[in-house]
Amino acid sequence: MPSNSNRIDRISEEVTRCLAELLPTVKDPRLSGPMLTVVRCEVTGDLRWCKVFLSVLGSYDEKQLKQGLKSASGFLRREVAHRLSLRYTPELIFVLDDSISRGAHISALINKLDIKPDEEDGNDADAQ
Repeated sequence: MPSNSNRIDRISEEVTRCLAELLPTVKDPRLSGPMLTVVRCEVTGDLRWCKVFLSVLGSYDEKQLKQGLKSASGFLRREVAHRLSLRYTPELIFVLDDSISRGAHISALINKLDIKPDEEDGNDADAQ
């Protein structure tokens, strides 16, 4: 089973790479506003399904974005099938992942903190 797991991981990475190249070429106006980034893909062991985790930067309407992704999924699946030689091309399921925006928010909060550097640490380093 471990060899199959490595194969699935490689396929997931290839699907991620393909979708990252293909998403900017989609001409749907619902997908052209925000910046979409493919964070990762998880392909099932039987190659029937693929969860695509997307990070979205910019202002967007979640409902419109999901409808745009759903309508573009057939085109994206066909293009992935042309680029990868697989017995089955997985059905794409799009999941919006807000971890990058949450991380940026946490980073901004940390930067707002007024923490002064410890002056003793600087003197100890000079003494040694």
